[in-house]
Formats: sequence, structure tokens, C-alpha cells
Amino acid sequence: MLVWLHLISLLVLVLLGFYVFVENPRNRAHQTFATFITFLAFWTIKDLFFWNFEELQAFAYHWASLSLVIALLMQYALVVFALVFPENLSIPRRKLLILFSPGLVFILATVFGFLFDSVGFLADGKFHIKLMPVSYAFVLYIYLVFGYGAIILVRKFLKYRGTEQGKQLGAILWALGITVVLKTIVNIVLPCFDNYKFLPYSSLLVLPGVLIYTYAITNFNLFSLQTALDQFSFFPLSYKVALSVASVAISSFVIFQIPIVWWAFRDGMNAEAWKKYLTASIVSALAPNLLLVLIIVRSISRPLQRITLAAIRVINGEYGTTVNMRKTNDEIGILIDFFNQMSRKMAEDIEKLQKLNQQLIQAEKLAAMGTLASGLAHEINNPLASIYSLIQMIQKHENLDKDAKEKLNLVQSQILRIKRVTSDMMDFARVRPSTRQLVDLNGVIESSLRLVSFDETFKKLDVSKDFDPDLPKILADPNQMQQVFLNILLNARDAMPNGGKILIKTRKLDGNIEIEIADTGIGIRKENLGKIFDPFFTTKAAGKGTGLGLAVCYGIITAHEGKIEVESNSDGTKFVIKLPIKE
Repeated sequence: MLVWLHLISLLVLVLLGFYVFVENPRNRAHQTFATFITFLAFWTIKDLFFWNFEELQAFAYHWASLSLVIALLMQYALVVFALVFPENLSIPRRKLLILFSPGLVFILATVFGFLFDSVGFLADGKFHIKLMPVSYAFVLYIYLVFGYGAIILVRKFLKYRGTEQGKQLGAILWALGITVVLKTIVNIVLPCFDNYKFLPYSSLLVLPGVLIYTYAITNFNLFSLQTALDQFSFFPLSYKVALSVASVAISSFVIFQIPIVWWAFRDGMNAEAWKKYLTASIVSALAPNLLLVLIIVRSISRPLQRITLAAIRVINGEYGTTVNMRKTNDEIGILIDFFNQMSRKMAEDIEKLQKLNQQLIQAEKLAAMGTLASGLAHEINNPLASIYSLIQMIQKHENLDKDAKEKLNLVQSQILRIKRVTSDMMDFARVRPSTRQLVDLNGVIESSLRLVSFDETFKKLDVSKDFDPDLPKILADPNQMQQVFLNILLNARDAMPNGGKILIKTRKLDGNIEIEIADTGIGIRKENLGKIFDPFFTTKAAGKGTGLGLAVCYGIITAHEGKIEVESNSDGTKFVIKLPIKE
């Protein structure tokens, strides 16, 4: 019966220590408590073998010496816990080194046999211990260390009284009180009266205190099944594997080893029995080992393989590649989550860089073409002005025939056309003075619509408006904004010579004002979408456009720190203008 009690006690201690540790493995209080449980488990193992196997009872001195050493180590763990809980403070190593240094003397005294005059079983089978003076000093030192830790906990309890931490500390003090009273009675008081019959149960008496202790440190959630399941989901991978290995080992022992031992040795221990046992054990070990391999492959190898393949795809340029797996909270789950975030962020950043690069290229084109256009227009305008003046002088002659007048008028109209082109070039190249003011863009668009409404072709179009009535005003040049809207509206007119629809929307979105102008025209070919803001690029017939309109629009919008984008397909074209809202 005693052996089963010891085994159950050991199992409970291991489970409690494991549970508390993995609940928060980086918390110093949890680490220290797990250390305390480890020492207590060694105490239980010591009692398990000594009190349940007669051949080991000859090592009574070693058992008694080990009891004192383990008791001291448990008090050390208690002091460290008291110093760090509940604030998770750093461990004061120098302070503890001074406090713990006397323990080295007592441990050496244990090694050299200075603790007990005699210890073991007498001829009548009764257990007996006779202490030496050093042993009394050792026990006194253990109680002093315990008292120091208890005083720290009492002070913290008074400090945090009325709070959740105060409740935890109060429960821990109750656990320590129960444990120290029971252990003192069984290990100190009763042996002083030569009563050792409860000594084999000494390790069992700490279980009530340990349960209360664990209940308190886990915020009183120890017996909550949901809490236990939640904690399991937060286990680090190494703990999951460790728990899996332990579960498989225990299960295989119960399922296979116990029946195998019974089957092999039921007729006695002989060579044939050992042959049966070894053969069956080897065969039965295959299933648990294969299960362990499956667990490790499923938990570690397969996720790492998927991450590796995804990383290779990203290296090969497939930015934004993600790993699709069930979300876990262990290291691999966190790694997958961060990898997916990194890959998506990389794809977004590269897309932004590509857009910025296109804008830089566009800006360089505009700067170069602006310089060229300015010089070219200046060189052309001067001789054109002279030619135009000469033509006007010739036209004043009275002896010109009708045919000559018509030809001069034709030359004059072509010169005016050239002047319009050079005027557009000068407008494109000119650095305009800043005349920005608070502008209502809804009003600017309405004004632009009134201007184009005089055009006979534009009158055929069905114009719909969806304006935000609460659209805030922005700081902008109203004339330049009107020039942008006029250019886009006239382009829409040219794309729908037989009539169509134009939809104009305005709205506030993400700190910007967005203006959408969509038409149902013939659209822009995909290969031309990247060129429409280039100077002198046009798809119109000769004489219908200079290719500078959208380039001028691009320059105006970027000068206002905004963006202009275009979407087009066979159903029409949509321009989206984004302008920042500034105080």
C-alpha cells in the first residue's frame, strides 16, 4: 500500500511542477516553484525506495543525510521564490550567496559522516536515529532559512493585502504553515519521543500544502479544465514533445510492459522467460517508437519543411508567399506567423518601391522634357513671331489676288497652331508661382463642368455627380486644379465621340480627398497605361493633341503632394486623384 501512495504522490508532484512551469516558463517565480517541486520529487523517490525495499534499508545513513540536504535545498528554493514573487523581480545573487554559504559547510559535514551517530533498523525491527551536534545545527539552519523566507512572504502579504497578489500570498502562507507543522511533528517532535512510525509517510504530508501552493501561484485556476486546455495550447514545442514522450512511455508501459511481464514470468524467472520477455519487449517497443516519430515529424519536421519551401519561393521572387498551417502558440507557430507577416510586408514594400521608382522615372522625364520644351519653345517662338508679322504686312497689300490671300490665311492658321503647341510646351515647363488657398474642390469641379458644357460634343454626354457634401477644403491652387479637371474631362469627351457617361465622385478617405472621374469610352490599351503621363505621348490622331495634357496634370498633382492613378479596360477609363488634407 505504501509503495502505491509514494508513486501517486510522485506522479502528482511531477504533474503539478510541469503544469506550473509551462504556464509561464520565463517567470522566475514559476521557475523557482518548479525547482522546489523537483527537490520534493527527489525526496519522495528517496522515501519510495528506502521504505519499500528491504535490501535498500541498509543505506539508512545515506537516506538520512540525503533527507537533510534535500530539505535545505527546498528552503533555498523557498527563499528565492519569496524574493521574486509576485513582482517577478530579479534574483539578488550576492545576497543569496551570503545567506546560502553556511549550507556548504553542512553539506561537507554530511559527506564526511559527521551528522549521525547511528541510524537504521534495530534488532527488533524498529527504526532509530541518534543525532550528533552538527545535525542539530544543520536542522536549526534549515529552520532559519525557512523563517527568513516566511518573513519575506509575510511582509509582502501585508503590502499587497486586499489585492489579488495579497490573496495569493495569503494562500501560500497557509500552505507553508500546514506543511511546516505536519513535517515538524512527523520529522522532529515524534522522533524525539522515539516514535518513527509516521516517518515513511513524511513525503505524503506535503501534498496538501503543495496543492494550495500551486492553486495560489496559478491565480486560483489550477482546477479549471478550460484553463488547463488553454495552457496546453501555449506550451512551447519542447514541452509538447516532452509531454508526448512521457505520455507514450507511460501508456506503452501500462498497455504492453505489464502484460508482457506477467506473460513471460508467470512460470518463474528462467532463460526461457527472459527470452519471451526480451522478444515481446522489442516487438512492443516498435509501436510507441513509431508513434513518437510521427509526433515529432508532425510537430517539427513537416512545418519546418513548409517554411523552407516558402522561403525558397520568396528567394525566387514570389514575394508574399505564406505558409498555410493550423495556428499554434509554440515556437514553430510563432515562426510561421512572423514569416507570413514578413513575406506580406516584403511584398507590400517592394510594390511601394516599384511605384516610387516609377514616380522617380516620371519626374526625371518631366524635368528633362520641361527643360527641352522651354528651350525649344523659346527658339521657335522668335522666328514664328517674325514670320507672322511679315504675313500680316503682306496681307495689307491691296493688289493681292484671292488665291494668294487664301494661301496666306492658311499659313497664318498653321503658325497659330504652332504657337498653341509652343504655348502648351511653355505651360508644361514653366515653374508657376504658388497661389495656393483654401479650395472647395466640389466647387472647382462644378466650375470645370460649366466651362466644358459649352462644347457641342460634351453636351451629348450624360454626366453624373456623387459629391461628398461635407468634403473639407484643402490648400491648393484653384486654377491649376481646374486645369487638371478640364484636361481629364476633355479627354473623356474625346474617348466618347458618339456619346457616353461620365461619373464624378468625391469623398474623404484616410486623411486624403479622393476624386474619381470615370467614363464609358473606348479605354486605354494595357501596354499604353504606363506611358499616358509621359510628355508628348498621345494616341490621338495627328493634329488632335500634343500629348502634354496628362503630363501637365501629373506635374500639378505631384506638386500638391498628391497622386494621380488610372484604371482602364474595354468598359472605360477611371482617373483617381488623391490630395492630402492639411491644416
